[in-house]
Amino acid sequence: MDRKYVSKLINNLKIKSMDYKKDLAERLPELKKIEGFPIGKDEDILALSQPPYYTACPNPYIKEFIEKNGKPYDVDTDKYHKEPFIGDVSEGKTEPIYTLHSYHTKVPYKAIMNYISHYTNENDIVLDGFCGTGMTGVAAGQLKRFCILSDLSPIASFIAYNYNNPYDGYTFTNEASKILSEVYDELSWMFETLHTDGISKGRIDTVVWSDVLVSPFAGGEFVFYDVAFNKSTGKVLEEFTCPFSGAVLTKKDCNNVTVQIFDDVLGKEILSNKQVPVLIKYTVNKKKFTKVPDEYDLAVLERINKFKIPYWFPIDKIEKGDKTKEFTNKNITYSHQLYTKRILSILAAIKAKCYKPIHHIWLSTHLVNLSILNRYRPEVSFPYNPFSGTYYIASMSVEANVFTAYSNKIKNFGKALGIIKSGVMVGINSATSLPIPDNTIDYIFTDPPFGHNLMYSELNFIWESWLKIQTNNEKEAIINVNQSKKLPEYYELMTSSFKEYYRVLKPKRWITVEFHNSKSSVWNAIQEGMSKAGFIVSQVSVLDKQQGNYNQVNAAGATKNDLVISAFKPDRKFEERFLQQAGENLEFEFVEQFLSVLPVKGFIERTNKMLYSKMLAYYIQKGYEIRYDAKSFYNLLNQNFATEDGFWFTANQINSYLEYKKKLKLEGIDEVKSGSVFLFVTDEKSALVWLFSFLSEPKSFSEISISFNQLANIQGDNIPELRDLLEQNFIIENESFRRPKSTSEYNQISEKREKVLLKEFESLLIKSQTEKGKIKIVRKEALSYGFEMCYKAKRFNDILAIANKLDKIILENNSELNDFVEAAEIMVQGIS
Repeated sequence: MDRKYVSKLINNLKIKSMDYKKDLAERLPELKKIEGFPIGKDEDILALSQPPYYTACPNPYIKEFIEKNGKPYDVDTDKYHKEPFIGDVSEGKTEPIYTLHSYHTKVPYKAIMNYISHYTNENDIVLDGFCGTGMTGVAAGQLKRFCILSDLSPIASFIAYNYNNPYDGYTFTNEASKILSEVYDELSWMFETLHTDGISKGRIDTVVWSDVLVSPFAGGEFVFYDVAFNKSTGKVLEEFTCPFSGAVLTKKDCNNVTVQIFDDVLGKEILSNKQVPVLIKYTVNKKKFTKVPDEYDLAVLERINKFKIPYWFPIDKIEKGDKTKEFTNKNITYSHQLYTKRILSILAAIKAKCYKPIHHIWLSTHLVNLSILNRYRPEVSFPYNPFSGTYYIASMSVEANVFTAYSNKIKNFGKALGIIKSGVMVGINSATSLPIPDNTIDYIFTDPPFGHNLMYSELNFIWESWLKIQTNNEKEAIINVNQSKKLPEYYELMTSSFKEYYRVLKPKRWITVEFHNSKSSVWNAIQEGMSKAGFIVSQVSVLDKQQGNYNQVNAAGATKNDLVISAFKPDRKFEERFLQQAGENLEFEFVEQFLSVLPVKGFIERTNKMLYSKMLAYYIQKGYEIRYDAKSFYNLLNQNFATEDGFWFTANQINSYLEYKKKLKLEGIDEVKSGSVFLFVTDEKSALVWLFSFLSEPKSFSEISISFNQLANIQGDNIPELRDLLEQNFIIENESFRRPKSTSEYNQISEKREKVLLKEFESLLIKSQTEKGKIKIVRKEALSYGFEMCYKAKRFNDILAIANKLDKIILENNSELNDFVEAAEIMVQGIS
């Protein structure tokens, strides 16, 4: 560890001499007005906080931190210029700090380092407002950058703080070992068993518990493990024989046996699913054994059940949610019921002896693993097997040895703590309301929520119950039935978050968004939210997990992989002039600014189709008049920019591209092969972009068809046959297809194509006015072109008439169409 550098960073964090705890306590009434303030008692928030570096609420010291360490933005002297990051990125998921504490999503910090290194300089300030476990901070610290982290979740922010707070590994090892040793002396008897020799004592490694079910035919009770578990293969049988009737059953055919038990924590009788211990794995003198629980073990369990836990542990009611219903369905309604009495007793004892943040995060690492969510999987040697991203209680669960679990974690912490550097401020608040001044952040790397994929606040319930602070989910950007949040609510929250990101980021700087979702509607919500905020999306990449690198792709439909979106905040002078002139006569400047931040290596964003699409989207988002069509825009490009290989460049870029070609001994762009540049062809637009790149030189229909059919997966778009697409959009020459080369060729193709699209759109308009029912499939390019024509002609009601007849999925899955509809709604409201 660079101790001199860390010392400097820590000194920088000492904003001014004060009693920070006292100051934070005085500020709490005002901080509670900020969106995302967590749910918890003041004393618990103050106890968890380590101001100024970490506050378990919105961090009020961030502004001073920026004033002390940041470089003020000056529009007249700012010379910043970066192109999007391009390059191979290793995941690095085996790093000790990455595996230290589980979380629902994490980007390896070594992957993030590539981006931070590319976009920033030493001592720049990096932001992540959806920080999760704080990997962005870890990456920034390695590169001597400052970093601001925040998250709506208390457990996420607390992990992030500990991941970014330097602490000596040797000191931690001694402290944690002492805590564990003291608890072991007090409660190790709970994990003792009698060896089968009747004399020796063994250490229990795991206890397997099984549900007791009732036969749907005979009504008798039976232990699931006894009838459904094949001991010779270690597999659970999907079908098994009823021990009473001989009928073939599945688990779904049977109900759990329920019993009334006295819960001494709640002080009342409760209904509980009946479970029994069926197998014990234990160690004697380093040798492993198994046994069926005997009288000794049952006597220990009886002693544990009568044991009164003398330490605090959480007794939080489990609220109804999309994921927590798994608990209530199993008659589990409070947090302490998620553990056996044996494990709960030991966890509470460890918690009582933890006196530093690093101790509490050490405790947190196994809170889920040691719960009843730990499934019995005999074929897997790893002892902790809860399902990730959900709550699932199996019919056979495993009670693992607490002392072994935390002893092993001490070793992991010792390795990981040596990686941590400082320079990070952490707080809890919503990304919709960041406590950061305008134009002060040098770079943003963020991994936002994935819509409906993960219910963060629900999935963090176990961890946060032990912290005594819970997520305020009012501004949680997820799609959740119980929170009454659907796609529009998610979109609204993400848009608000990106507007905050846009506000605090310095002009001409970059935001990198790592994102994964299997639904294109959610992907569109992210992309549209960024555009609404003012960002210009420059590039979309996909993480190739098998090869461990990022390949550039066309974003259309690319939703089944981890996407990396690169976007920038426009130059301040351009933005001000654009606003003053409502975009009039600034189309050239928009294209120039967009091209200036693209790499020269001939990417699809440099094609006239993509440039026109970008310009169109920007003007619609701003609500400005569109004065160009595809032909006149092509003429604009032709008169003001240089073209090579079908890609457009500024005057300053074209020579660099020619040098690049010369260096690689290229005469043109290599043929696009499956898996290299475009991985997804899912609609007409992406098909045309792919075909344009593929036809860098003339090819026969047979050649095109073979490659196209290997990767095309058209979904929800009524597009023409491949041959028709080629004939309508490319030049046929010597029985081969090629790109248009001249202005006249391009204009000829555009005119022919636009006539066909407009005719289809007008037919669709008539259909929307005369036929009943929703329109479930359309040719999206015809719809897009028709909307464009209506927008230019101010026929906003025609846009809305068709939109009202479209199946909502069509608009949800296409951000371009949705832009026109939203713009039309605004215009109609303004007119009325």
